[in-house]
Amino acid sequence: MDLHGDVVSTLDAWRPATAAQESLRQAYLGFLAARPDGCARSCAAGHVTASAVVLDAAGERVLLTLHPRIGRWVQLGGHCEPGDGTLAATALREATEESGMDGLRIDPDPVHLEVHPITCSLGVPTRHFDVRFVVHAPAGAAPVRSTESDDLRWWPARELPPGTEDLTELIATALDRR
Repeated sequence: MDLHGDVVSTLDAWRPATAAQESLRQAYLGFLAARPDGCARSCAAGHVTASAVVLDAAGERVLLTLHPRIGRWVQLGGHCEPGDGTLAATALREATEESGMDGLRIDPDPVHLEVHPITCSLGVPTRHFDVRFVVHAPAGAAPVRSTESDDLRWWPARELPPGTEDLTELIATALDRR
């Protein structure tokens, strides 16, 4: 199965807890049915991305990156790449690359969906159909900031930095998943 097929299969099997998330799930599936290239960064109409809510081993802190392009604290994640076999593998690869930590473990079932407008590497306005996963860091894991981040740090999961109110539902859902 190719990545597009894996994304469709993953979303077909996932049952979100809220009507709003179910509506987004249906919209993603409709988009993917119309766009066989919907996982490719080159798809200007929008494309699927994968992100990770990285929790520490105790589930008390969340790792956020200060994104250089948007100037805000966000979860780790990014574009699907041609070598990614599954959407969960994309999220795990991005979390590993952006955190510098080995031994991360991913829950293969999505936890949350969000569509957001963005001007990414295409240089034109597009949309990211972000599929979010929960990733667990091993005990004692220390993040190492990559060139993709202006800052990278652990935050108490219930005391996020200012300007991250849009992450509240995502983080709460990730904590409930634990």
